[in-house]
Amino acid sequence: MLRRLYDWTLEKARHRHAERWLAFISFIESSVFPIPPDVMLLPMTLAAREKAFRYAFICTAASVSGALAGYGIGYYLWDLIGQPLIAFYGYEHQFALFHDRFTEYGGWLVFLFGLTFFPFKVITLASGVVALNPLVFLMAATLSRAPRFFIECALLWKFGAPIQSFIEKRFTLLVSLFVILLFGGFFAIKYL
Repeated sequence: MLRRLYDWTLEKARHRHAERWLAFISFIESSVFPIPPDVMLLPMTLAAREKAFRYAFICTAASVSGALAGYGIGYYLWDLIGQPLIAFYGYEHQFALFHDRFTEYGGWLVFLFGLTFFPFKVITLASGVVALNPLVFLMAATLSRAPRFFIECALLWKFGAPIQSFIEKRFTLLVSLFVILLFGGFFAIKYL
């Protein structure tokens, strides 16, 4: 099933209304869809590098809007929709692990996982379920999704196809280094 969804998403990257599809997939990925928008964003950016930052903006705005929808599902419709979605995708264990940590570290978790390929819908739903401060949620989602999409697009705009394979092969390492540098900076500011 996921392979068919992946192929369907790639097909939409070549569609004449690809920007609308990018916005739609970015929106639903943050609340219910299992395929990340990068699957569309990367080929679209490679095909029209001059539109790289436009695509990053579309992806960011739609993803953050979708994150708010996921938050709303978690907050208002957990029993009716949220819990069955978590069960459908098999994320019950991950959800249970995060639930307890959200009251103390919610904003940081939204920020951290918003940068990665971890299913963002789990984070958005969990944020709503535990009623994370909506302003903190919105700021963390925006501050994580924007760099993720803009950095990808900037690299593709600057270097083209060769950087795509580099990003795909080392994405987890790159995100880990970014997070280490970010937290290292906060640590240095606080204790030095």
